[in-house]
Amino acid sequence: MTQLDPTKPKEADKSLGELFGELSSEFSGLLQTQVELAKVELRDEASKIGKAAGMFGGAAACAYFAVLLLSFAAAWGIATAINAGLAFLIVGVVYAIVALVLYAQARRRAEDVDLVPKRTVASFKEDVEWARQKMT
Repeated sequence: MTQLDPTKPKEADKSLGELFGELSSEFSGLLQTQVELAKVELRDEASKIGKAAGMFGGAAACAYFAVLLLSFAAAWGIATAINAGLAFLIVGVVYAIVALVLYAQARRRAEDVDLVPKRTVASFKEDVEWARQKMT
């Protein structure tokens, strides 16, 4: 990158109005590009949110139906060997553990979601720096 002399104009053959018009046009184009990039990034993050929400819903549905249906069947099966109350307690604890594992996995997925479009912010900072350099 060549060093520019700040005491000499960059484009001596253009008027100040033309230079500002060019700067305005280029900056407008950059802002439009940044807005599009932000939209793409946020769409990606929304997709991640949707998948995590689906997993939370799946975990809840599985836990509900598993606890409701399988616990009765398992507890009745175990009750043939031990006290019925203890059999139902054992089965309930097992399904609660399964529900917690599913919840933990869904929560880990949800933590991966980033709502700040970092690439867009970094690019926008570069564009602001570029505009500053154009102004000098």
